Amino acid sequence: MENKFGKIKGLDEAMTYIRDGCRLMIAGFGGHGSPFDLCEAIIKKNVRDLTIISVDAGDPDLGPDHIIANRQCKKLITSHIGATKAAGELLNAGQLEVEFCSQGTLAERIRAGGAGLGGFLTDVGIGTMIEYDKPKITIDGTEYLLETPLKADVAILEAETADEFGNLTYRGTSRGLNPLMAMAADITIVAAKKIVPVGALDPEQVITPGAYVDIIVEERGDWTWPWQ
Repeated sequence: MENKFGKIKGLDEAMTYIRDGCRLMIAGFGGHGSPFDLCEAIIKKNVRDLTIISVDAGDPDLGPDHIIANRQCKKLITSHIGATKAAGELLNAGQLEVEFCSQGTLAERIRAGGAGLGGFLTDVGIGTMIEYDKPKITIDGTEYLLETPLKADVAILEAETADEFGNLTYRGTSRGLNPLMAMAADITIVAAKKIVPVGALDPEQVITPGAYVDIIVEERGDWTWPWQ
């Protein structure tokens, strides 16, 4: 594949952007849409003190779960950890800080970060522990929480297809928060199942424009799902 835009790189080169203390977004939910090659490379590099932003902590042995179980994550911002034993054990032992958001709020915080917004108002969490230490604003007699935007140093995504400029398509529900995370990070790294020349994709099928993508790696493609 021609690399005329310089975005197609190997795993080792992509990993130079992920360092100790990095704020990292990992796409996927329950394994779908997670960039397994990139997660594996992060474990091999053994970077530490990561702040990970992810919809969940992964399923056992899938996606972020490996990184968390390897004690490379100091803080997790997420909506769900119930499927992963390691995250719960580390949380209860005081070895992992977890900030919980409802899934819709998490998605909107990431979108706000990518759109350059200062935050947004929501009534989700009012009257629960979620409201602790968050600013409240009353509008027309209704009280709202002010939720702050989320941004990252690096986002790692999975795409069904990427062209050499980084225009991306996704498959079904694996799309998830991939498009939002692509907008909310300083560096966006994509593991693509297939890389094609510019012009090969139907423009109507492109979800993430290549302007948001910095690095493309070709996914190995031999991962086995537990339910297969």
